Formats: sequence, structure tokens, C-alpha cells
Amino acid sequence: MSQTKASIFESDGIPAFSKALPLALQHVVAMIVGCVTPAILISDVAGLDERNKVILVQAALFVSAISTLLQLFPIFKGKNFQLGSRLPVIMGISFAYVPSMQAIAESYDVGTILGAQVIGGLVAIFVGFTIRKIRVFFPPIVTGTVVFTIGLSLYPTAVKYMAGGASSPDYGSWKNWLVAFFTLAVVIGLNHFAKGTLKLASILVGIIAGYILAACFGLVNFSDVSSAGFFQLPKPLHFGLNFEPSACIAIGVLFGINSIQAIGDFSATTVGSMNREPETKELQGGIVMYGISNIAGALFGGLPTATFSQNVGIVTTTKVINRCVLGLAAVILMIAGFVPKFSALLTTIPQCVLGGATISVFASIAMTGIKLIMRQEMNFRNSSIVGLSVALGMGITQAADSLATFPAWVTTIFGKSPVVIATLTAILLNLILPKEEKAS
Repeated sequence: MSQTKASIFESDGIPAFSKALPLALQHVVAMIVGCVTPAILISDVAGLDERNKVILVQAALFVSAISTLLQLFPIFKGKNFQLGSRLPVIMGISFAYVPSMQAIAESYDVGTILGAQVIGGLVAIFVGFTIRKIRVFFPPIVTGTVVFTIGLSLYPTAVKYMAGGASSPDYGSWKNWLVAFFTLAVVIGLNHFAKGTLKLASILVGIIAGYILAACFGLVNFSDVSSAGFFQLPKPLHFGLNFEPSACIAIGVLFGINSIQAIGDFSATTVGSMNREPETKELQGGIVMYGISNIAGALFGGLPTATFSQNVGIVTTTKVINRCVLGLAAVILMIAGFVPKFSALLTTIPQCVLGGATISVFASIAMTGIKLIMRQEMNFRNSSIVGLSVALGMGITQAADSLATFPAWVTTIFGKSPVVIATLTAILLNLILPKEEKAS
């Protein structure tokens, strides 16, 4: 290797472009579908036309790129504090917020989600600055319960998409189910039998295979791609910012939880690729920047971001920690975000294909929650925390009319998404229930 080029296994320095490009593309391939799918899901619920749907997808790519660059290369770096984690992570639009965002989109609009996101960003900044003091309130039993509930709450969305989308005239047709299960079969097959890039890109390859089959059945419509432009800058405040108190509370709670959850991804990155725990300033800087970048992202129409676990997996597997490699991946995402035709092409993916691909992602989210829960002994106390939190969260939202006599804001906060109730219940029970004494 040339003496003037840095190694891809070193955090700093600029590696050879020929070595960096394929590794950067690997990161893009692993996350791009997961990055834009939440935007597609929300645009459908919000009833956006194709033009605004493309703009929301564009914003997802652009904001994910900017958020990643801000984490990789801190704009301020001091001895005890920095703005950004300076760790090899990739940021993308998070599925964790989808249930609550769907509830808000049904009752209000995308601008209300983005307004709540600004408040959520402030919550994340607060968590970042107080991380040492409040971390005790979020042990694995609490965060695991929340993540498990998020996964469970996303299953109906995936199944409706597998059937073609509830608003589709051919909802539930055999064609939709065939394409969905074919897509799912490809994803499962690659996940369990393939290796290397094929395994890492299993969702992308599955969507491509499902897309081809769907096109054979006439389920793909390219009319909006031809009318989309070749270049367009992001449109700040295109969807506006609306501050609805109930929406702000629902999203704010999630930002608090996901700020704590980010510690897990940061820790997995450093332990898996650097053989060390993350430093306090890395955690604090990463979470504070998570809040700042989400506030900025809301101004550009980008939905909430978070660290992408699949990219953490790539880093820990390959041990490639050079920040320029991940920065190049972010630049590729940003370029894609400037091309409306590319975004429009992504919106042509049939809902049955997305459903077949994402149900495995949602299952993975739920199982991640179970893994977190199992870090602590499942005694009677902890079983009660998990069981009651999930039961109340899922039960109340599945019987939303049970809150009909309360003001509308109560239903928005507690009756639309199970995550808020599950979170609050888990935190309260963890504080209230006495810890069981270990037998001597």
C-alpha cells in the first residue's frame, strides 16, 4: 500500500479511492431500502400525491447523508466534549418512529410529524447532556420492552402491504400475495444461505427480484418516473412545521428512548471493531448531534433518523472503521437525493414487494427487543414489567374506541401507537416494583 494512503482499518486518513468505493457501496446497498421505506409508508398514510411523495423520499436520502457526515466528522471537537460521535456509523430514517408517525399522519399531516420532530430533537439534546444521570432509568428490560413493542406494532403494516395496500383496489389479490411471499422467500434464502455482499444486500436483492415478478404481473407503473426531473435541490420547509402538543409528546417520548438506544449501537460499533467501550464524550457528542441533526432534518422535510444497525453489523464484520469510507457512502446517498428520477423510481416499488421485504425487518426489530430483555434475568418482577407494558400498549391501541370519552389529544398520544404506553408503563413499573433479592 502506498505510504501516502491511509489504511481502511484506521479511523483517520484518506484511503485509496479504489479500496474505499466498493466498501462504501456495500454500506449504501445495505441501508438504502430501509432508509426510504419509512418515507414511502408515511406518504401513503398521509395521502401525498406522487410529486410530494418523491420530495419526501428525496429528503430522506439527503437528510440521512447530512446526519451521517455530522456524526463522522464533528464540527466541534474539544478535550471533554465534541459535537458528533466521530465513530464509523451510518444514519438513516428510522422504522422505530413509523407507528407513531402513521398515527399522526392519519389525524394531521407530514408537517405535524416534522414539528414534533423538532421537539424530539430538543429532547435528544437534553438526554445527551444528562446521559450519565438518566441512563439508570433505561436498563435493558425497559429499552428491550420498547423495541419489542415497536416490532410487534409494525406487523399489521407489513401484512397490509403484502396484500397490496389497504387503499388498493386489488387489496388481498393472489397476485399481491404471490409477489410478497416470493420476495420474502428470496430475502430469507439469502439471509440464511448466502455469504458476503449477497447476504448483506438480501433485502435489496429480494426487492429487485420481487419487483421483476410484479412487473410481469403488470403491478408496476412508471408514469411518474418520466415526468420527474433529473436534478432538484432539497426544498426547506416544503411540508411546513406544525406543533401539535399531543404529537410532540408522542414523538418526544420516542426520541428520549431512542437516544438511550443509540448507546447500544455506538457500543456495538466500538466493541466489535475497536475492542473498546465508547468514551463518554463519544456517547454524549453522538446523542447531542443526533438531536441537532434531527432538528435540521425536519427543516428539510426529512423524517427522524437513527443509527442503522445493519451498517453497524458491516463495520463489526469487516473491521473497516475508516471514516472516509463511510463518508463516501454518505456522499453517494446525497447525490441520489439530488436526483428526482431516482427517488421517483423508488416510489414505483409495489406495496406487496415492500411488505414481503420489510416483514423480516420488523421481525428482526422485535427479536432485537427480546435479546435486550433477556440481558436481565426473567424473574417474576421483570416478566411483569414486560408482560404488562406490552399488554397495555398493544391492547389499548387495538381497542382505540376504549378512549372515545376522553379528549382527542388523549387518543392521539395513547390510543394510536402502542409504543408510548409501553414505554411509560415499563419505566414506571421498573421504578415502583421491588427488586427481587438473590438467594444467598
